[in-house]
Parts: sequence; C-alpha cells; structure tokens
Amino acid sequence: MTYAYARVSARDQNLDRQLNAFRDFGVPAKNIFCDKKSGRDFERSQYLRLTKKLKKGDLLVVKSIDRLGRNYRMILDEWNAIVNRIGADILVLDMPLLDTRSGSDTLVGKFISDIVLQVLSFVAENERENIRARQAEGIASARKRGVRFGRPPLDYSEEHLAVFWAFHARQLSLREALSGIDMKSSNFYYHYHRALKAGLIPLLNEPPTRSIEREIE
Repeated sequence: MTYAYARVSARDQNLDRQLNAFRDFGVPAKNIFCDKKSGRDFERSQYLRLTKKLKKGDLLVVKSIDRLGRNYRMILDEWNAIVNRIGADILVLDMPLLDTRSGSDTLVGKFISDIVLQVLSFVAENERENIRARQAEGIASARKRGVRFGRPPLDYSEEHLAVFWAFHARQLSLREALSGIDMKSSNFYYHYHRALKAGLIPLLNEPPTRSIEREIE
C-alpha cells in the first residue's frame, strides 16, 4: 500500500503543492494524510494515524525530507522507526536518491539512502544553526548601535492619566472610566496596569495636573 504525508507549519499555509505532487505520483486521495502544525514534535493527529496504518512493505511518500521533522535528530529517528522498526519504505520526491525501495533496476537501496539522509539532515541542521547564529549576531550588533526591540514606547495623555488616577483612587467606576476615554475594558486594564507599573499614576491625593509622558520598557 502507498501512503503520503503532507505538512505545513501554519493553518494559513497552503498544502496544494504537496498534494498535487502526490496525485501525480498516483497516491490514492484516501491514503494522503495532512497536518497543519509545526514539525517541532510528532504530536500531530494525522501523522499518528498514518504511522499506525503503516506496515511492512508499505511505501510512504513525502515531498521533502523536512516534512518528517525540523532537525537532524528528529528526522533520523523517524526515518529509522519507519524503515527499520516498521519495515516500510520511504520515497522523498524532491530528492530521488532518498528512496529505500530496492530492485533489480536500481542501485539505490536502504544503505545508500541512509548515507544520503544523514548527510542531508546534517547539512540542513547546520544551516539552521548558522541562521540562528547570524540572527543573534545581527541583534547584538543592532543593540550596540542603539536599536531597541519590542513594543514601541507608549505615551499617555493628561486625559488618560487623569482617568487612570481617578479609577485608581476609586473616584470613577469602571463604566465611567471607559466612557471617559472610549476604551474597552480589556484595553483599559492593560494600559492601566502598565501605567501603574511604570509609575505614571501618581500615588498621591491630588490628581495629575499636567501631561506625564514616560517611556514604558
């Protein structure tokens, strides 16, 4: 029996490219399993359903090697589980050398596929590590130049601070405070607590009499 597995990392990504490749290869639609979830782990409902169906002699088709996992160790472990523990074969359409099927018409079998897999997985993992290192270096360099990351600074007007102070001093109800600055309750509490934490709401008996603007980290 021939099965296929497709995966994308987010729900808004498209599976069509992988599905079209499986149909062109001749995989029956009922044997195609799809997940829209990160490859961080194997807690993916359709992938788990698929691996329960796989048995010795079956063929699993994937479009690219990284559909099996996101790092070198995960890909190797899953490959070995399917090929050596279950006894099924794997074909990677984007890399025909990764084809564990053995036959008189090809020299590419499990042994050569395993070697190619380890080399490709190592290269892919090494590239990911290099990307992360370059990103970290870029962030460190930008911080040295004074670039700041995260949410932009928020400035509260005198009107906002006065309403926050009156609410804090229990001179205004929540409903009155919301109508005074036209906010929803969730937004109000968010900004109220941020302003309070940053010391923008004077903890005094007198309300603020001028605009207080301070950057919130």
